[in-house]
Amino acid sequence: MSGKKFSLTTPIYYVNGLPHIGHSYSTIAADALARYHRLAGEAVYFQTGADLHGEKVQGAAEDAGETPAHFAARVSDIWQSTWDRLDIRYDRFIRTTDADHRRAVAKIANAIHDAGQIEFREYEGLYCVGCERFLTDRDTKDGLCRDHETKPEARREANYFFKMSEHFDWLARELERHPELIEPERYRNEVLAMIREGSGLEDLCISRPKERLSWGIELPFDSNYVCYVWFDALVNYLSGCGWPDKPDWEARWRACTHLIGKDILKPHGVFWPTMLHAAGLPLFRGLRVHGHWQVEARKVSKSLGNMIDPLRMKARYGFEPFRYFLLREMSFGLDGSFNEDAMIERANAQLSNALGNLLSRTLNMTARYCEGVVPEPDDDGPDETVLRDACAAAATAVDHHLRRFELHRALEAVFQLVDAANRYIDRREPWKAARTAARAGELRTTLASACRALRSIGLLLAPFLPEASAELLRRLGLGDALRNARLPDDAARWNMLIPGTPTSKGDALFPRLERQDDD
Repeated sequence: MSGKKFSLTTPIYYVNGLPHIGHSYSTIAADALARYHRLAGEAVYFQTGADLHGEKVQGAAEDAGETPAHFAARVSDIWQSTWDRLDIRYDRFIRTTDADHRRAVAKIANAIHDAGQIEFREYEGLYCVGCERFLTDRDTKDGLCRDHETKPEARREANYFFKMSEHFDWLARELERHPELIEPERYRNEVLAMIREGSGLEDLCISRPKERLSWGIELPFDSNYVCYVWFDALVNYLSGCGWPDKPDWEARWRACTHLIGKDILKPHGVFWPTMLHAAGLPLFRGLRVHGHWQVEARKVSKSLGNMIDPLRMKARYGFEPFRYFLLREMSFGLDGSFNEDAMIERANAQLSNALGNLLSRTLNMTARYCEGVVPEPDDDGPDETVLRDACAAAATAVDHHLRRFELHRALEAVFQLVDAANRYIDRREPWKAARTAARAGELRTTLASACRALRSIGLLLAPFLPEASAELLRRLGLGDALRNARLPDDAARWNMLIPGTPTSKGDALFPRLERQDDD
C-alpha cells in the first residue's frame, strides 16, 4: 500500500423502489473507481447503502400491508443482494437503521442545536410528498413540483429549522477558494446560483412531528419529533467513515468523495456542507456529479415501465456488456441515453470484434505456431516501439482520466490500445511470416509483442470489466497478475511477460449478442 487513502460513497438509495439504471450507473462507476484505486496500491474505502426512513417509505409500507421497519428491512435486503449478485465490491453497505448511524445523527443534531443553529418555528408552505420537504418558488413551475410534476399540498406545522441561510456566504467563499469541491464546473455554478438568489433557498426544516410521521430517527432534544429524512440520510457518509469514535475516521473522511446524480445536487451541495460547518466538522474531499439516464429517449419512470433492472440485463446478456455500455456511453456530468439495441451494437463492435478478436487470433496463432507458449522475441523494431509506446500512453491516460472521474475517456484510451494492437498484427501479417523458416524471428516477435499488449490491456480493463479481465489474463498464463499489480506502472511495462509462459485459447471472450426479449 502506498499509504494514500481514497474513500468513495454512492448515494444511499431510497427503499420505496427497486434498483434501476440510474442507481446501477452510480454504483458501477463507484465500483470501477474503487477497483482502480485498489490496484494503484491505495487504502480504499467504498461505501454504499440504503435510506430506510421517511414519509415515502412509511406510505409504501402501508400500501404493502407491512410495518415500516419490516418493509424497509426487506427491501434494503433486495438492494444489498442485487449489488452482491453483480459483484460490486463495497466495503460497507450502510443502513440508516444501523445503531452507529443513529448515534451519529443524534450527535450532529445536538452539536448544531448547541451551537444555536436550530430554532423552533411555525411554518406554512407548499409541501411535496415526493421530495419530502417544503418547496420554494425555485422548486415549482406552473404550480407543480419541478422534480415530480405533482401539485404540492399546503401545510402548516410547527417544526425545528436549521439556520442554513446563515452559512451561504461561507459556502460561496469556500466554493470560490476550492473550486474542486464540486465538479464538473457546471454543477458548482448551479450551487452558487442557488445560494446567491434570495428566493432560491431558505432555512431548512429538519423535523417532522411524530403525529404525522413516526418512522424516523427521534430528535435528541425533542422526543415529539423525528429527523427530516435528508438530515438523517446525509449523515451516513460521516457515520460510515467511523465518526465520531473510530480513531481513523478523520483521515478516511478527508479523503472522501461523494458520487451522486444531478437530481440530488441541492441536498449534497448545499444542505450537507452547511450542516458540517454548523457542527464544526471538516468538509468532505469532493462532490462529483453525473447526469441522468434516459431510456429510449424518455425519462426513467415507474409509470413508463422503463426502469431497466440490472439483474434482468445480466440474465439476458451477461452483466459485463451492460456494465461496459453504462461506463463507456455516458460522458460523466452529462446525461446519457440507454437503448438496448445500441448496447448490443457497441458490445459486438468493441468487445466481441475488437477485443475478443484480438485475443482469439493472437492465442490461436500462438497455439498453432509457437506450441501455445509465449515465444522468445528478437529485439524490438519500429513497429514494436510504436506498440510499446501505445501501452505506456494508455496506462498514463487511464490513470489521468480516472482520477478526474472521466470513466468514459479512460475506457476510450484502453480501446485505442486495442485498436493499436489489432493494427500491429494486421501490419505484421504473422500468418505470412509463418510460411518460411527465414522469418521465424519476425513471427516470434510479432506474437510475443501482441501478447505483451494484451497483458497491458487486461490490467487496464480490470476496474471496468473485472470478470473478462481476469479471464484474459488467465489465458495469457497470468492468473495471479492482478493480485500484486500496481497500476498504472505495471500496465506500462513492456518486458513483463516471460517467454515460455503457457497460454490457452478458450472460447470467445465475448460471444456476439442478439436481442433478447422477455417471453
